[in-house]
Amino acid sequence: MKTTNTVDASKIILSELMLPSHSNFSGKIHGGYLLKLMDQIAFASASKYSGCYCVTASVDTVDFLNPVEVGELVTLKASVNYVGNSSMVVGIRVDSENIQTGVKKHCNSSYFTMVAKDDEGNNTKVPALEIKNLEEVRRFFDAVRKINQKKKLKTLEEKFDHTSQESLASLKNYNVILDL
Repeated sequence: MKTTNTVDASKIILSELMLPSHSNFSGKIHGGYLLKLMDQIAFASASKYSGCYCVTASVDTVDFLNPVEVGELVTLKASVNYVGNSSMVVGIRVDSENIQTGVKKHCNSSYFTMVAKDDEGNNTKVPALEIKNLEEVRRFFDAVRKINQKKKLKTLEEKFDHTSQESLASLKNYNVILDL
């Protein structure tokens, strides 16, 4: 197995024409279908980078910025932005294009944390990430920042006592009625 690998080695592009069978009740492409495509490209990118079977550990925020219409060509681009011991953060960008007018839209971006597995299903080490330009440095540090924010939030959640009088009193700031 390689001890290092490049971001370029993880790059994957997937394009698919959106069909009526992919649509929801309002005639737009179902968000769940787009998430399925995103999970597939994250798997492909992480597996290509690591040379291992990979599983999805988490999906960070997915904001649906623009709807995708039936008949549009959706293009997903993915690459590894960050590498830990056995985990990788794969950045994904989703764009759609009206193939009749040529108008393109950015639909969403997301970050999938993928974990490399060995033949027995145990976590396995992945190659170190070779960073070749400042854009790759920016993406790496964005991933580090998001990881640190997640850890900080988890620490706050562990300290939160939902039974304390202070916590219960804070519910008045929300659209909720406390009826215990």
